[in-house]
Amino acid sequence: MRATLLRLTGTLAIAAALAAGCNSTDTGSGSGSTTTTNASATGVWSGTDSTNDLTVTAIINAAGQATFIRSDGVQFVGTADVSANNLAVTVDGYTNFPAAFADGSIHGIGTVMGTVTTASTLTATLSFTTDGNTAIAGTWSLSYLAISGDASSTGAISGNYTDSTTGAVLSITSSGVMSSQDTSTGCVLNGSVSTSDSSHNVYEVAYSYENCAGSYAVLNSVQFTGLATLNIAQSPSQLVIAVAGSSNTAKYGIVSTLNGS
Repeated sequence: MRATLLRLTGTLAIAAALAAGCNSTDTGSGSGSTTTTNASATGVWSGTDSTNDLTVTAIINAAGQATFIRSDGVQFVGTADVSANNLAVTVDGYTNFPAAFADGSIHGIGTVMGTVTTASTLTATLSFTTDGNTAIAGTWSLSYLAISGDASSTGAISGNYTDSTTGAVLSITSSGVMSSQDTSTGCVLNGSVSTSDSSHNVYEVAYSYENCAGSYAVLNSVQFTGLATLNIAQSPSQLVIAVAGSSNTAKYGIVSTLNGS
């Protein structure tokens, strides 16, 4: 988060993927019935948007909760539906606070439509319109990454993680309690991290801020939720967290990249 506790510090190159069990659909009965096996989009994927050469990282959990993160900090959030190999996601899009789209808006809505092959490739087209009525398109080609199979647990993700831009330290206990304070903004973070599937490297995150001052005060008491993944193959390890939340007046997104100690 630029100028806040957590920030996007560069092109996101990490990814972890969670291959949920395939679902079978019986389309008939008796000897004439057919069975369709749905691919799994669950996991973290990484690749390029050919319309602008930005890196795109997708994190999708077993329940279909999905976030697609561009390397400029914009994220597109929704619930992924897969039928056979066809992927469909209705998304809310957010700039990385405090940034804005070129038209000054910070949110919009759209769709992500494409195809997915379990633990292999994900291709999709973004059709999106900001709240300022600016159309944004994307053409994504993503690949499943090897760190997908890293086991997840609150113990595995526990530790201290430093924002390389602000120097603020995020602490995660072995029970998944998150806390931090950014002295530059006054923002105090309290929240939790958990995992719904210990066999794969995808985490669920929830937190809120208090004591934010100045232009960051709009974040106070906003309940943020989202996904995270931890790349222990890097040295130091790297934690990416992508969350979104809303107040009575606005919707906000935060993408954070942190280095382990």
